[in-house]
Amino acid sequence: MPHLTVHVLESDLAGRETALIEKLTDAVVTVYGEWARGIVDVRLIGLPPGRWGIGGTPAQAPSPSVTFGIREAAFSRPDADEIVAGLVTAVTEAVVGVFGERVRSDVTVELVGSPAGRTGAGGAVVTS
Repeated sequence: MPHLTVHVLESDLAGRETALIEKLTDAVVTVYGEWARGIVDVRLIGLPPGRWGIGGTPAQAPSPSVTFGIREAAFSRPDADEIVAGLVTAVTEAVVGVFGERVRSDVTVELVGSPAGRTGAGGAVVTS
């Protein structure tokens, strides 16, 4: 299941939640296909001003940061480079589509791989 956690200033997020969830889900679907739509998990974390720092000082207008949880096996596929590039591009475009061009150059998308057997759902370890 693709998990996307987005950190963004609360003031930038307010009123844009639904649009961001929809666009991020669509972004994943453009790479994985329509079958993935129902399993995309998006979590939005709005931070108050002063609670996000860059370079040792509170950030004035940070661009959203996306952590994308993905099965580690995806990085071993023959098409892994295309999957990674496609996800980074599609997720960035989704964020820019909601917040505007001002955020593009600093949007971060971090793909984090989970090895099989290292996560659980419903109280059971997921092995595939």
